[in-house]
Amino acid sequence: MSSPIEKIARILRADKDFISKIDARLSAVTRKKGIIEKIITENEDKVNDRLLKLGVSREAGAKEVYDALISKIEADDHLLFEALRQPNRSRPEDCSRVLELTRKIVDANHGFFLKKEKAFEFLRREPPQKVMAFLGYDSVDKMLGKEDLFEVFSALRFVEENDWLNNVFFKQYENLTPDDFEEREIRVKVLSEKWNRAVELFIMKKWHNINHLKELGVVFVIPISLGISGELLRMVSLVFHYLHEIPFYSEMFRRIAEMPVTFSSNLVSLLRGDVFDRRLPEGEKNLWFVIQRYLAKDDENEWRLFVPHINPEVIHWSKSTNDLIKMSKFEDGFETELSFWSGLDWVGDYFKDEVGQDILVSFNLVDTVMSLVKRKELIKYLYHQQEALWNKIFEEYFGEEQLEKFSKDYLLQGYFEI
Repeated sequence: MSSPIEKIARILRADKDFISKIDARLSAVTRKKGIIEKIITENEDKVNDRLLKLGVSREAGAKEVYDALISKIEADDHLLFEALRQPNRSRPEDCSRVLELTRKIVDANHGFFLKKEKAFEFLRREPPQKVMAFLGYDSVDKMLGKEDLFEVFSALRFVEENDWLNNVFFKQYENLTPDDFEEREIRVKVLSEKWNRAVELFIMKKWHNINHLKELGVVFVIPISLGISGELLRMVSLVFHYLHEIPFYSEMFRRIAEMPVTFSSNLVSLLRGDVFDRRLPEGEKNLWFVIQRYLAKDDENEWRLFVPHINPEVIHWSKSTNDLIKMSKFEDGFETELSFWSGLDWVGDYFKDEVGQDILVSFNLVDTVMSLVKRKELIKYLYHQQEALWNKIFEEYFGEEQLEKFSKDYLLQGYFEI
């Protein structure tokens, strides 16, 4: 029987000495004892409770548990589909109806965003040739005279080449000042169907038809069905996520606007998703990183994943799950079913596979949805759960408000000490 510290270290794939040191230091600072034991006990209780609800034995194998979670996602997706009056994701009017409901659930209406005049200026200075060719225009002014600015900016993400975007178009951001930003409404847009034939490669890479523009305060949906199980649940969850992520970064834009000299460099860093990448010497205090994106998407063995850190992405996803449950209550009263996923973002445990090896199974909603999307490729997701568990450790010692405060206060520096 492993100790709580060994168990949590194993789930996180972290050095147990790191976990032991965290426990000792944070217990001394907060005078809270037995936190690691509390987390492991709560994890066990939640796993047992959800397995009981799924009708799966605690002694079941990893595949049976995983399949039961996948089936739960499929069932909940169907409930949501029926509650929302069977929306066709390929019809703009149906997508708009779903998005309007998400706006009613999330209390996030305004933010600090790039002025439209500046966005027009960027397009005129560096014309997006592929977007213009796709739409059939030979000049930016003709295009902007007839096309919606926010649609054109959204299309940059899936029509233009990444090299041009990053090395040419977005280079213009390096000259922005606080005066180029204004308080404005957050927009949730369904793009015109004309873009559908331009998005195939984008969707194959992202495996979703939703994205956002932090600097413009826009969430956009491409009205196209991917023909994948769990598609609607994933779509709604992702929209909720962006409706929390955009205000988070808007607050950061306001903060950096107070320092005009460094505004543009800080803005570019935020939009790029920079993460501190230097090893620092450990002293008596605990060193924690603030990681503002999911590094495991690019490298599951990235070293910063195994040292103490918090991740604001986890905060947005946790709020997204809560919104999904609110929606089920607001729309059709099937909240009991979706409440299954409440509080599970950091929960996971090991189960035996067919040959007796221990396999980590995530109970995280997003991991399960994305595993469903990639089921044909036998890809299983774990990193949302593991990142959420790091947040859980910090939150148990310092509380939810401090977790969000530290995420903002140290996001640009990239680390802090306790």
